[in-house]
Amino acid sequence: MKLMALQLLLWHSVLWTVQEATPLGPASNLPQSFLFKCLEQVRKIQADGVVLQERLTGCLRQLHSGLFLYQGFLQALAGISPKLAPTLDMLHLDIADLATNIWQQMEDLGVAPAVQATQGTMPIFTSAFQRRAGGVLVAANLQSFLELAYRVLRYLAEP
Repeated sequence: MKLMALQLLLWHSVLWTVQEATPLGPASNLPQSFLFKCLEQVRKIQADGVVLQERLTGCLRQLHSGLFLYQGFLQALAGISPKLAPTLDMLHLDIADLATNIWQQMEDLGVAPAVQATQGTMPIFTSAFQRRAGGVLVAANLQSFLELAYRVLRYLAEP
């Protein structure tokens, strides 16, 4: 993800240099049809870039929202078992760390929402059986979500 951010920063700096360049003189010797075709191509490329940025932003927001949701589910499982408590705590911290990293990346790219999502109503497990059953469901769904998140992040990291 850091490599992708560095690549985006590099491309942005290259494009900024081109954008700041001043024309050498009047373009009156260039055919109008050529100029109009170039303008049309630039508009198309800009539109494609906007679509790409929206999709990438959507991916990052969905990943962040999903991780934020699972943080709440893991909190609801607190007290599931003294033997599982250290593992549950570590998993909760790792998920919080990944969610924070994704949020910081969105902020760095200028695509983070103005306000972070707030935790909705989480289930309350009142018995040991409910915590164990909830733990099985949360763990299974979390595993599926993380596999999907891994594939998405791997896809975004490809050159």
